Amino acid sequence: MRLLIIGGTVFLGRHLVAQALTAGHQVTTLNRGTIYLEEQASVERLLADRNGDLSFLQGREFDAVIDVCGYHPESVEHSIRALAAAVKNYVFISTISAYGDFTEIALSEESPLKYTPFGEQGDYGSLKADCEKVLTQMMPERFLIIRPGLIVGPYDPTDRFTYWPARFACGGKVAVPEKLDRQVQFIDVRDLAAFILARTEAEAHGIYIATGPIDRLTLLDVLDACQRAAKVDSEMVRVEEAVLLKADVTPWSELPLWIPDTMKHFAGVMRLDRRKAVAEGLVCRPIEKTIADTLAWDRTRDPALPRQAGLSPEKEAELLRQPKLKQKLGRAPLPGAGLT
Repeated sequence: MRLLIIGGTVFLGRHLVAQALTAGHQVTTLNRGTIYLEEQASVERLLADRNGDLSFLQGREFDAVIDVCGYHPESVEHSIRALAAAVKNYVFISTISAYGDFTEIALSEESPLKYTPFGEQGDYGSLKADCEKVLTQMMPERFLIIRPGLIVGPYDPTDRFTYWPARFACGGKVAVPEKLDRQVQFIDVRDLAAFILARTEAEAHGIYIATGPIDRLTLLDVLDACQRAAKVDSEMVRVEEAVLLKADVTPWSELPLWIPDTMKHFAGVMRLDRRKAVAEGLVCRPIEKTIADTLAWDRTRDPALPRQAGLSPEKEAELLRQPKLKQKLGRAPLPGAGLT
């Protein structure tokens, strides 16, 4: 297939390009050219601002465009106008943040979205919903929308998952949330890329929630796996939710995958209905593989560079000095590692 990928050099786009090339597709990328990747030397690169003059696309033909970085509805509308006559299918990567009410459990593709109110400034989720609306109105028979959950894996610039395997690799006492039985969802970027390409190759239309990795996974499952992958002596220390909140620990950011009870409006953010995507071929690798590969990639990074998520060593040390810490969990300690 002749694929045009808008973006293509940072995270999901980078993996999409790599997998598309491996599959034998003819790949063209459209981006500002601020990042050059040697691995994409064979890719045709169209260097442009997606909000600028796109008249050079006139006369070009692609089987599909995959818009990885569409964020503002005006930008998506501009791209659609430039490409409507050039592509058979417009694939838009949205987000589960487009949903308006996470107090509900098992949100599906049919659940209502949160659009930006007229005259107001939208947030990430509502702007993505606005982008979806533009696409479905302008190309009603030729759209494919993917709504991923938290995307994790190698080259993740956010560190919202990487923090945990990297932290356990440092050893010692690791501050973790008190309630570890909560369900979590995320998707390995490579599994997401594979699903997007498979649906694109099938010329599929419609909307899919894409998250995983299995139907029932707890935070403890993830932390256990991170602890094993690190192969370093470490000890999980559970910190009461009230202590975390009093210390102004930011959920999701400073403690990735943690949503406290007080944030009831996010109760369903990691409990979405993923059955449609699974029925259409979404396959997620074991979390152990995701964690091992993420840790291996993280070890190639400059340790002096600041990380974008996770507790600072100083803040974690202060938390561990608090008196209200939970005792041993009802689970046997791992070899060389304690659970307290």
